[in-house]
Amino acid sequence: MSTPTIAPWSTEQVTALAPDKQVASAGLKLASPATWSDAGVHEALVWGSAAGSGKRPYRVCVDLSGPAFKCSCPSRKFPCKHAIGLLHLWSRGQVAGGEPAAFAAEWLEGRVKRAQQKAARQEAPDRPD
Repeated sequence: MSTPTIAPWSTEQVTALAPDKQVASAGLKLASPATWSDAGVHEALVWGSAAGSGKRPYRVCVDLSGPAFKCSCPSRKFPCKHAIGLLHLWSRGQVAGGEPAAFAAEWLEGRVKRAQQKAARQEAPDRPD
């Protein structure tokens, strides 16, 4: 396992991110290596795929520097139980280091690009009307 750039969070810190008690509880139940495939961590990015009720696994990404979350599940709660479960797994040191999965790298690149565009707009002089 590689050492991530950001130190693992405590169970309390991860649980505090959950929008309600149900998500916190369900997230803890998903914090098992057996639930996840293709899980990994690289610098401040954690990702994985979790089996869900559909045919395809849910793809989950967490940018630890935000934190920011992305999951392909249909939940309207944010972050969802999958993101909370993945964070618990990572915080326990049960996520291996490696190069980001394509879906995770794509999501992170989009976040970086949007942040750069926002910074450029803020630095640009005001246009006269």
